[in-house]
Amino acid sequence: MDKINYQKELDKIISQFGKKENEQKPTLLLHACCGPCSSYVIQYLASIFDITIYYYNPNIHPEQEYWRRLEELKKFLTRFPDAVKNKVKLIIDDYNPEEFFEATNVKNEPELQTEPEKGERCFRCYKMRMEHSWKYAVENNFEWFTTTLTISPHKDSQKINQIGKYLENSGTLNVAHKTKYLYSDFKKNGGFLQSTLLSTQYGLWRQDYCGCVYSKQNMKQEK
Repeated sequence: MDKINYQKELDKIISQFGKKENEQKPTLLLHACCGPCSSYVIQYLASIFDITIYYYNPNIHPEQEYWRRLEELKKFLTRFPDAVKNKVKLIIDDYNPEEFFEATNVKNEPELQTEPEKGERCFRCYKMRMEHSWKYAVENNFEWFTTTLTISPHKDSQKINQIGKYLENSGTLNVAHKTKYLYSDFKKNGGFLQSTLLSTQYGLWRQDYCGCVYSKQNMKQEK
């Protein structure tokens, strides 16, 4: 199957919206994993969408790592002009690591624990976080939903967008919703590089592993 250029899909969607002064912007729930990954995405989308960031990441290990990433994100939102000017909001969901273990089933499938990134364990983790965020978006009447996950070259953007398409079309919540999924491949067009530059500019602490205990272990073994 040919890969879809999701950056072009995003450009098509964005081209539908005007940028007139005082024009009401469509609402967007943006699932985010950390400050550095959010930086470029906010810069790119904040003038087009009314953004609310949704921090739901039960995969992050250990707990102090979870809180450190959250604090970096909070700090960035108060300092980054695009976030302040466009009144980017933040919603923090509960932190329950057991949700990650249940969703990925890694304890019963130990072979998943040593998989490199972009494997089945990661796919299940993407799906868990996106489904949870999608549910919040639908129940709170957001017009659009997406995730910052595609900013990373270590994430599988094809799989992430396939999950988003499935959620938009599934009707699994049994409600008459109008929330649409915003396709993305934020790493494209220099997006990942810009996120690293913004992280340096604003002194953001940038983690060296994805988040879960297995990505941390595997990263150490690779070194």
